[in-house]
Amino acid sequence: MTPTFRWTRIAQLALPVMTASCAGSLPPSAEPPRLNLPPAATTPCVLVRLPGDPTQADLEIAYAERGLRLAACETARSLAVETLLAERALQDRWRRETAPRARPWFRPW
Repeated sequence: MTPTFRWTRIAQLALPVMTASCAGSLPPSAEPPRLNLPPAATTPCVLVRLPGDPTQADLEIAYAERGLRLAACETARSLAVETLLAERALQDRWRRETAPRARPWFRPW
């Protein structure tokens, strides 16, 4: 005769209780809204580099072009920040308007 351990009988009772408690848990709620960043905000900024033997004209052109690209990078950065702040405001509004999930009246833990 095979010996039966005490935990075997306990496991036969514990497993259905654990399964039932998992089945009674709440389903995950819907995800809050998210905004996609515009492509201009995600592309890296590339600044002009001088050639190996620059002339005065190369320096002036690089100076002007570098200033334009820095302004474009600052615009893209502000666009990314603006999108992030709008997304956070949208998520905060969604959380305020979404009703809290009802919990079961009996939770042993």
